[in-house]
Amino acid sequence: MKRFWDRATVDRSPDGFGVLLDGKPVRLPGGTPLAVVSERLAEAVAAEWDAAGGGAKGGDMSPAEVPLTRLAGTAQERVAPDPAPVAEGLARYAETDLLCYRADDPRLAALQAEGWQPLLDWAARRHDALLRVTAGLMPVAQPPEALAALRRAVLALPPLDLVALGVFVPAFGSLVLGLAVVEGRLDAAEALRLATVDETFQERFWGEDAEAAARRARIAAEVEQAARLLALARGGAGGG
Repeated sequence: MKRFWDRATVDRSPDGFGVLLDGKPVRLPGGTPLAVVSERLAEAVAAEWDAAGGGAKGGDMSPAEVPLTRLAGTAQERVAPDPAPVAEGLARYAETDLLCYRADDPRLAALQAEGWQPLLDWAARRHDALLRVTAGLMPVAQPPEALAALRRAVLALPPLDLVALGVFVPAFGSLVLGLAVVEGRLDAAEALRLATVDETFQERFWGEDAEAAARRARIAAEVEQAARLLALARGGAGGG
């Protein structure tokens, strides 16, 4: 896509804050103008469009240059009209939550327990969701009441939070870690570190795999943008 505008600006509207490209609103694929909940988020979205395509009219741009726009647009156009399917899909991750599966190697199991158990304890206190822990990869059935409590927590989230959770949970392999980030119990970088304890432990012995490292870097960038979306939507600076 060629950049067709000179300047992106923020516009206050009855629906929130929009972004204008030379006075014309940024529109979502369905044709609706983008509208976000905070001025800080709108400013960050406008900054993406100002920098896209090399920052000059006529430059080539790609959707990858406007990640906040894509996340906010997904929340507005795809999640907000019917959040339940997204919430239900994410809630099901609790059935096989990463934090419930400990290694057979006692050294790795100790690292997992140190990092993971406080988050499971938090989920039990915060959401009355006491999940079972097992060793090895064989599935463990989780208490229905714990799964129902976590499902209620996810269903209660607003669309932007659900979109961010939709990035966090698959990246972490854990609904508990995702909720901990969305609810401010844990920052996203620390959650990702905890989610990759197994990989980093193995690399101590076998060395770093370039393909795995590249995958982690890609996931880390996606997680950072989702965390930034939340921070900006809630009025924070959201990092850079």
